[in-house]
Amino acid sequence: MRSEPRRSLGELPYGTAVDRRVFDGRDLSSVRTQHLRFDRCSFIGTDLRHATLDGCSFKMCDFRGADLRGASLRGANFAACDLREADLRNADLTGARLGYVNTGIRPYGLSDVTGAKLANAVLRNLHLDQVIGWPE
Repeated sequence: MRSEPRRSLGELPYGTAVDRRVFDGRDLSSVRTQHLRFDRCSFIGTDLRHATLDGCSFKMCDFRGADLRGASLRGANFAACDLREADLRNADLTGARLGYVNTGIRPYGLSDVTGAKLANAVLRNLHLDQVIGWPE
């Protein structure tokens, strides 16, 4: 994933683990993946507009300020992820899960959506478990 991360991610086989990669500020718009497992990856300010990330698993990933407008996140799992100020307008989060990781120290590793933009996002069957900043 050195030169063109969009193409590289799209070519990874179904269920591949992607650990500790930094995609900060990159253009990953319209990327299509195969149920990848991201662990401790950073997507700060990344352009993920219209990306297809269905069924992907994100554990302790940082999406602060990421642009996920129109992204398909159906069935995605976000555990202890930082989504502060992320733009999720018009994103499809059908069946997605936002939760925590049991780090052994309370309050554990919680997902944070403080300031995230959710206008017109599809939230059908979205499961929230101990999420910080969810708008009421």
